[in-house]
Amino acid sequence: MAIYLGEREVEALLEMPAAIEAVETVMAAHGRGEVVDYSRQRVRLPGSVTHMLQAGVPYLNLTGFKVYTSSGGKARFWVHLFDASNGDPVAALEADRLGMMRTGAAGAVAARWLARPDAAVVGVFGAGGQAEGQVQALCSVFELSRVKVFARDRERLTRFCERMTALTACEVVPAASAEETVRGSDIVVTVTTAAKPLFDAAWIEPGTHINAAGSNSLARQELSESCLRRVDLICVDARETALREAGDLLPALEKGRTQPGRWVELGEVIAGVRPGRANTSAISLFESQGMGIQDIAVASKVLTLARERGLGTTLPY
Repeated sequence: MAIYLGEREVEALLEMPAAIEAVETVMAAHGRGEVVDYSRQRVRLPGSVTHMLQAGVPYLNLTGFKVYTSSGGKARFWVHLFDASNGDPVAALEADRLGMMRTGAAGAVAARWLARPDAAVVGVFGAGGQAEGQVQALCSVFELSRVKVFARDRERLTRFCERMTALTACEVVPAASAEETVRGSDIVVTVTTAAKPLFDAAWIEPGTHINAAGSNSLARQELSESCLRRVDLICVDARETALREAGDLLPALEKGRTQPGRWVELGEVIAGVRPGRANTSAISLFESQGMGIQDIAVASKVLTLARERGLGTTLPY
């Protein structure tokens, strides 16, 4: 019996620890070559863009895709799941919040494996919905003493910090400048739509880990090439995807200043295939583009809970 889960049902069912567990497990499977994932495809038309990520996760007996449309500054998200053994439809889920939590979970998993274990201060660029997922996820993984957030809209920034402080019980405060956001931070998160680098590479301190989650097209770049030159370890969720759309990496790649063979995949680190952070003073970077396997793994958690609680609308398949 295939079911449909709306946004409110997904929000009521999905909690960040479950999303983190799902992403970490599926990324380890990716590192061992046990799942199938295809890079994002886009259909661009004058009035809208349709984006699709396809994947298969055998250990969950699920295959499927996430599709979302963007038009006029608005995006709509869905995840569709099918039985991997017989192709039968299993579920369709509205996936706005699911995607936000999946992206935040991926950042937290990367930080868990790449940042220093004693990381206590986080600097975040961005105060939108995706920033909420990043802050919530990192507060679930680390014992943070402070989160500094920088955004252009100061009124929105203040509201964001107040809301996140209440939600996470961690001190989340507005930063006065980009420099203040970076200096003294053990983890720096960028989750914006910026077309130009957000901060000066000289502000990055030894031992910092960076989660860059906003640059998923050539039109976006959150980090400068000088920043990449300071990084000791570049980690991506998937090399193939990074080669298609990592706006932070591709300009340096084109100039021969980085090579894909030097990039490690997050799943490889988790599975023990390739090493992560070398020492406490190393600077590490995780370029988060997003993967269909992550959406399927998190959606599977939601589906299990929905079945246990008898939620969802039966689809006429």
